[in-house]
Amino acid sequence: MVSWEPAISSLLHLFRLDSIKSKVLVFALLTTLIPSLTLGLQSYVLNKQFITEKISGELRNATFHTVREFDLWLKERFYEMRVFSNSYEVTENLEKMLNTPEARITEARRRLTDYLKSVRGKFPDYEELMVVAPVGRVLSTSADQVGAPNLPPDWLKQARVDTAIVGETYWDETGNKRVMVIAVPIKATNGRFLGVMAAKLKFGAIEEVLRSFKLGETGHVYLVSQDGTLIISSRSAVSPFMKTRLPAETAQALFENEGASLRYDDYQAHPVMGSLKRIAHLEWGAVAEIRREEAYAQTNWIRDLTLLMVAGLLLGIGSTAYLLGLTIVRPLDRLTAGATKVATGDLEVILPIVGHGEVGYMTQVFNHMVTRLREGREELDAINATLSEKNLELQELSITDGLTGLSNRKHLMETLATEVARACRLERSFSLMMIDIDRFKQYNDIHGHPAGDRLLTTIASLFKNLIRSIDYAARYGGEEFLLLLREAGAESALQAAERIRMRVAAERFTAGQAEITVSIGVATFPEHGDTLEAIIASADAALYDAKRRGRNRVVLAAGSLDKAVTD
Repeated sequence: MVSWEPAISSLLHLFRLDSIKSKVLVFALLTTLIPSLTLGLQSYVLNKQFITEKISGELRNATFHTVREFDLWLKERFYEMRVFSNSYEVTENLEKMLNTPEARITEARRRLTDYLKSVRGKFPDYEELMVVAPVGRVLSTSADQVGAPNLPPDWLKQARVDTAIVGETYWDETGNKRVMVIAVPIKATNGRFLGVMAAKLKFGAIEEVLRSFKLGETGHVYLVSQDGTLIISSRSAVSPFMKTRLPAETAQALFENEGASLRYDDYQAHPVMGSLKRIAHLEWGAVAEIRREEAYAQTNWIRDLTLLMVAGLLLGIGSTAYLLGLTIVRPLDRLTAGATKVATGDLEVILPIVGHGEVGYMTQVFNHMVTRLREGREELDAINATLSEKNLELQELSITDGLTGLSNRKHLMETLATEVARACRLERSFSLMMIDIDRFKQYNDIHGHPAGDRLLTTIASLFKNLIRSIDYAARYGGEEFLLLLREAGAESALQAAERIRMRVAAERFTAGQAEITVSIGVATFPEHGDTLEAIIASADAALYDAKRRGRNRVVLAAGSLDKAVTD
């Protein structure tokens, strides 16, 4: 007798496994339980990882689009305010009020007030427009009663250096709504500072944008300050304005881990999964979150179903093994040898079926079991292959704008950073074209957002067809695009930009009585900036100059080659 046999026999006796039927039963249960639980656990982990990545991507996408829409909305308001402040009615009457006797001020104030009320009636985003003197006194307002302008403490300093002013957000008791104060300087034709035009902005348009994001049944999007105070939300208010707060440590973690998906308890103490993106120039962030119970509902369902199936499988296999064990009377050498191979990982075992008796029947069961294990391993290999393909697809989606097919902003910034480094190293130049579609909002309002999306797609295709294979095109945001012309100087870039401008104009897209055109700002490295931020800022400034000059034109950034190409 081999020396280990007595020890094993004693151990089996301790666990009451002396009989063949008990040994077969335990063997069947273990060979079923271990692979099933292993595969089930691995499937659960992989599925949970996939769901987490998917939810994280949706949350980041929601915060990105929220910040983009808010930035565009705020830029549009500042643009409108600058147009209002440069109106002849504003500058002329304000100069009269500041420089004429009190007896003649009344008529100027009346005309200025009428103008403010007229503008207020045409633009629904404004709760109130007012003109504020340098001493801080409200000279004229579109409201029936004169109230405090609620400007920041350093508003006068910002106004004198021609900086856009962002004031506080508060609850306007008069209009019974939350408002945000912004202001722009007012200057006379000779450049003399006269005061500021301030506005109380309503958040209605932004609230509609937030409500447009669908994050399941429990998800929502909101804007929050750095101290955790909720400003506006896609949900109805759960408490009075500025009273709803995230825990301080939660708000700090969200701002410190911008773009990351975190698990925390929201302001209603519900376990959620959320992500934050900062809003530039404001101490705010856009947060998108969804309750974890909804986010992982499918994963939990798969886990419970897997456990139920394993339990059923164990019950079935255990019952079968017990019945078979009762009938085993012949040697189990072949089955023992086969089981040894399976235990070492060899799943290509096929035992010959001899006869139709007990051993033959057990051999069939054994073969079936090994086949199931082999199929399970093949299914796992197929799952791993599928997940690899999905990861490649997700990687491609992460750098591509879903609407136009161009590169997205994230990939654009990475590409530009690489190009700047290459140009510095090789002492080469390149040019950027910042392109904005003129009257796009008007086109959207007339033809609808689907038509606007088609317009963006069509114009994006024109850009791809009109640039060289070595050049690069990306969607910068909204109706703005950025083209990178490698190894191109200012003259070549201006010629290429003019071809693009003329080609878009030739398409004859119309928005009402006006045609859709493009305004293009051109900047060359390193003449107009020797860093990533500087060259983008130069191109953006040139684009703004093209807009200011009347749209549908190409403008080169200010610098050693200062000139413009117009239609």
